[in-house]
Amino acid sequence: MLIDDNSDDNYFHQRLLKKTDAANHIQITDSGFVALDYLSGESLIPELIFLDINMPKMNGWEFLEEYSKLNENKKARQVIIMLTTSLNPADEKKAQSLSVISGFESKPLTAEKLQKILERFF
Repeated sequence: MLIDDNSDDNYFHQRLLKKTDAANHIQITDSGFVALDYLSGESLIPELIFLDINMPKMNGWEFLEEYSKLNENKKARQVIIMLTTSLNPADEKKAQSLSVISGFESKPLTAEKLQKILERFF
C-alpha cells in the first residue's frame, strides 16, 4: 500500500513495485483518511505500507495515531516504512522511537532500497 498525496511519487513507486515484481496487488491512497477506510474495511490487508509524513488534512503521524486504534487483526502482519522527502532529523528519530514503524527511507524509493526492505522483512 502506498499512502502519499503526491500522485507523481505514487506513479513512480507503483511502477517500481511492478517492475521488480515486489507485490501481487498495489493499493494506492492519496490520504491517511482513505487508507484508514480501506484498512478498516473488508479489503485485502497489505503486508507492506509505504507512508508519507507530509500530507494535508492528515499527516503520517496522525495516520499512525488512528491506525493504532484499528482492530488488531487488521494490522498484525504489516510492515510500515516511512517514505519521505523530510530532511528533518527529528522525523527520523521520532519514527525510530515508534515500534509500529519498521523503517525510515528518503524518497524516491529505489530498487536497491526496496530490495533491502524485502530481504529484511520478507
